[in-house]
Amino acid sequence: MSPLVVLVGPMGVGKSTVGQLLAERLGTGYRDTDDDIVAAQGRTIAEIFVEEGESAFRAIEKQAVREALAGHEGVLALGGGAILDPDTRALLAGQRVVYLSMDVEEAVKRTGLNAARPLLAINPRKQWRELMEARRHLYEEVAAAVVATDGRTPEEVTRAALDALELKEA
Repeated sequence: MSPLVVLVGPMGVGKSTVGQLLAERLGTGYRDTDDDIVAAQGRTIAEIFVEEGESAFRAIEKQAVREALAGHEGVLALGGGAILDPDTRALLAGQRVVYLSMDVEEAVKRTGLNAARPLLAINPRKQWRELMEARRHLYEEVAAAVVATDGRTPEEVTRAALDALELKEA
């Protein structure tokens, strides 16, 4: 068992919105590992970061991704930093992974780069750029397809992802 499609990309790129649309179009279920973590931990991701730190969160995230990859056949969205773990990247090899990309100006429009994002609390524009410099090559490494989201509606991004993966709607 493995997901039909896995979505990766930075925070605020639209993985949840596009993931739900993809699942609907493909006639399958949708799952988000961030939602899995919040449900299992009984607290927000920001709270986990504050209370336990990033390394503790990444360990929780790694396990959540492993379980979701093994137990979900539909569309799966991963948290923005899930690809940092080399074991997770290895698990993604051979999967239909779509990297949803956007530039910093689009990120500002979509997220406001607000303080609710724990990794962007101070100087969000600069931090977002630095995060992307550190992660872009990892997103590209695991991706079977890259779909730019800049200036596109969720429906347009969904259509582009389906086309890129050559998947037919249900």
